[in-house]
This record gives sequence, structure tokens and C-alpha cells, in this order.
Amino acid sequence: MFSDPQHNIEQFGLSDGAIVADLGAGSGFYAIAAAKAVAPRGKVYAVDVKRDLLERLKREAVREHIHNIEILAGDLEKLGGSKIRESSCDVCIASNILFMIEDKKSFFLEARRILKGGGRLFLIDWSASFSQMGPHPDHVVYKDAARELCRQAGFEFEREVNAGSHHYGIIFRKK
Repeated sequence: MFSDPQHNIEQFGLSDGAIVADLGAGSGFYAIAAAKAVAPRGKVYAVDVKRDLLERLKREAVREHIHNIEILAGDLEKLGGSKIRESSCDVCIASNILFMIEDKKSFFLEARRILKGGGRLFLIDWSASFSQMGPHPDHVVYKDAARELCRQAGFEFEREVNAGSHHYGIIFRKK
């Protein structure tokens, strides 16, 4: 199985009313699934540096009649770069972006900054490089390295989820 956002969101256990940040939202597969899971009272911030992808996500949300997604252009490698208020989110989702981020320490500190105390980080990323799929082998952030980066940023391991045959899924909690 390839990584399935809907399945992964179901495993994570989002519920109505939660405030979610999809960090590196890209095309918005996780933002859309999360918005449905936290509706009608919840909200999803979809943050990405690529405005064209955010515009595509906005069109898709309108097409699906989803009104609880706020689109934010932001730099996740800077503290405050997400433009989300400090300690305002219950959940951060980061899917398939670690291999693209140069300043991983700042990324995890930004996720920690916007999470409420006890908030959770759901990390989904490539478990390896698979021929023509996924990142170059030199850019893969393996599960153990991701766990260590999260620990250093002040997160504690909660549990793993099955994120598909090519991905790992790890849930952390802000200490």
C-alpha cells in the first residue's frame, strides 16, 4: 500500500473541533482529509511555501465544499514562519517534507511553537528511496533520525502507525 492520507488520518484519531496545522501541505491531501475529520467546528491551517500548490488546494476545497481550511503561505524553516499563533494548534501533520527541509531543527521548533501543551505531531515520511519513487537516497530522513530530531526539539514518542509500505508514521506529543 502506498501512503493513504484518509487511512492515516483515521489511525491518528482526529475529532470534531480540533485545530490542525498541515505543515508543508503541498497538494492538500492531508489538509482535505483532516478538514473533514475535524468538521464542523474544527479548523485546518494549510501551510506551504509554494503558492501554486496552495491555490490548487484552495480550488479543491471549494470544489468539495470544505470551508474550514485556511491557506497560509509560509516558510517552515523559520521560527514564526508558519504565521500561526503560538500554542494554538492541537495537532501538526508533516507528510513527505522532511527530505526537502534543510533546517530541520528550525522546522521542528516551529511545529513545537504552534502546538498547545500536550499537542501532537503526526510525522509521515519516506522509509527509504524506492527506485523512481520518493527522494534521492541521500535525502531520506530515516525513522530513527526523525525520532531523534523530534526528541531534541522537545517531543516525546507516543506511538507508530502503519503509513504504508513505503512510509513510516510516528506520533509525538509536545512535552
